[in-house]
Amino acid sequence: MHSVAGMGRREFLSRSVAGLAAACLPVRWAFAADPPTAVNDAIAWHDVREWGVEGKGWSDTARYFDRLPARAESRVRAAVWNLSRHSAGMLVRFRTDAPAIHARYSLLSSSLAMPHMPATGVSGLDLYARDEQGRDRWLAVARPDAQQMKLVLAADIDALPDSNPRLYTVYLPLYNGTESLEIGVPAGCRFEPVAPRTDKPLVFYGTSIMHGACASRPGMSITGILGRRLDRPVINLGFSGNGRMEAEVGELLAELNPSVYVIDCLPNMTGAEVAERAEPLVRQLRAARPECPILLVEDRTYTYAPFRRSSRDRHTASRAALKNAYQKLADAGCGRLYYLTGDPLLGDDGEAATDGSHPSDLGMMRYADAYEKVLREILA
Repeated sequence: MHSVAGMGRREFLSRSVAGLAAACLPVRWAFAADPPTAVNDAIAWHDVREWGVEGKGWSDTARYFDRLPARAESRVRAAVWNLSRHSAGMLVRFRTDAPAIHARYSLLSSSLAMPHMPATGVSGLDLYARDEQGRDRWLAVARPDAQQMKLVLAADIDALPDSNPRLYTVYLPLYNGTESLEIGVPAGCRFEPVAPRTDKPLVFYGTSIMHGACASRPGMSITGILGRRLDRPVINLGFSGNGRMEAEVGELLAELNPSVYVIDCLPNMTGAEVAERAEPLVRQLRAARPECPILLVEDRTYTYAPFRRSSRDRHTASRAALKNAYQKLADAGCGRLYYLTGDPLLGDDGEAATDGSHPSDLGMMRYADAYEKVLREILA
């Protein structure tokens, strides 16, 4: 028997990896439909592009993990295009019986974090595992410190009693682009890719809040939470500072075939802009998708609003404009149109934002609570 102190670091690491591999060798499976794998350091690596990520609205993207199609670059403002390179809302699923799950991935930007949002949320991978009750539970998060990462996401994972492979979900970075992503398991372990679901997705068009600021990790974004709770695919089209109900974005939204459109742009808009753009955007979507529900959402209440009249005035103007547009559309016979007020989104105790505007994890949960109630009614 050897102690760690009695061997070199290279020898210890080599034996550790070999031990993980040996734990899986008796249950080796082969899947005819498996994507090609690369095996090195006793780890079998699986490129997620071979079976696909969920949360992409278009297949004709310039980079695999972009959120808008390549042709959008010439149609939307540069700020929207640049933000669309972020992988917000995307996830990948697989099953494995491995006692450890590895990842190696490359990021678009070297800016890994923001002053009010950690690297785990901006640039991390977030791993969930399905328990025996069928619930997706958090297991681990990557803590990126470089653009190219190779790490053990989770180790010492219990096997299921029946030795079947467990279902895992990995959420991709919210505020950074993903250039490549591979999932690794010890060689010899079962690995089964799970293709993206084909159900009609929930499509969210919004601001930095919808984009994911300031979740501590990707699975804690509004769309991540709602996707788990409602067990449906989601498409996150939050564009930080640039969710402005623009017709050019509306044209792209109209190409999708969702179960519901959610329009949550007021945090980026003045009352005058809402009055100008809300009704045309709804009519644009309704013309393309006559039966698709559309949910209009007010802005959250700034947590410092009790102390700033200017903030309260902003809420009053933008909400009045949105409510007026909603009423005009309803009076004109625009069906399957729904409305969510803003006050409940962050709660009333002032504790759910990082900076008075962007939700903390608590704020994300409260947003999801408010959304879940109305979305369940819409989708029933």
